[in-house]
Amino acid sequence: MVEPEHGPITQVQHTHPKCWVCVLSCFLLACLYVGSLYVWRSSLPRDHPSVIRRRCASVLLVSALSPAVVKAWVHWADVKVGVSVWELMGVRLESLIPAAILPLLLTMVFYLGPLFHSAIDNPKGFTGELHSALDVQSWKLCVGDVLWLRNQVVAPATEELVFRGAMLPMLVPCAGPTAAIFMAPLFFGVAHFHHIIEQQHLHKDSMSVILLVSGMQFLYTTVFGVFTAFIFMRTGHVVGPILCHSFCNSQGLPDVSSAMRHPQRSALLFSYLMGLLLFLVLLFPLTDPVLYGAIPVCSLAPPPASVCQIK
Repeated sequence: MVEPEHGPITQVQHTHPKCWVCVLSCFLLACLYVGSLYVWRSSLPRDHPSVIRRRCASVLLVSALSPAVVKAWVHWADVKVGVSVWELMGVRLESLIPAAILPLLLTMVFYLGPLFHSAIDNPKGFTGELHSALDVQSWKLCVGDVLWLRNQVVAPATEELVFRGAMLPMLVPCAGPTAAIFMAPLFFGVAHFHHIIEQQHLHKDSMSVILLVSGMQFLYTTVFGVFTAFIFMRTGHVVGPILCHSFCNSQGLPDVSSAMRHPQRSALLFSYLMGLLLFLVLLFPLTDPVLYGAIPVCSLAPPPASVCQIK
């Protein structure tokens, strides 16, 4: 095992963990996160600036308390750990730069089609897209927009810290790293069902439409959660999932149907396909644990910890 600069990570003595404590701790943390959104009583829509500010304050508080939940879980589940709670949650300095850049690069490769689509629709082409991305004034306007701050900063940071950073260490000793990657996103996906309540209050759609939309949202948030959970387990950092989450929020779902109707359909579909193929080819090389040092959360995994191994 690769040793970090501050010393080796102590391997856990793998006694049989209290699995019900692991799952219950994750469930309670998910309830805390979603419940904090509704402590403020208001008839205003969720995108109203005052609602956004209050909810951001709530989820930031829950995120700040999440290390205490993990600490309590360590005691209740009787799990021995050789690192700090923050390190288990992926908040660490070792190999921080590759952990921030490489997963984001991998995500951008997946979005090659949508990025190319946006560039060819821009009157100024790729130059215009690059200028927009680097424009200081645009960034200043974004920072002053509470909706942008919620979608690009607060939501990615708090959701990844809670649903990946806190939950994966609690699930790994019981389920193993591979199963945990698929279990943790279920809490993330179910947590988004609270939008049903908000849609009901707006009375814009029928219940069947609301349930259909919520079901689709559960599907893609769960799939996305699997990806960021994989990134977390392979890198041992939460910064990569946060940046990937923020980037995906800025791009939205790839609009293949729009590409099918585009005058340059062939070129666009080729870029979508190449993005997917390159993503699959680069998935393991860019998340190779050898690039990120000893991964604290992997020390909790019962053998064999295949996801944590170098490919």
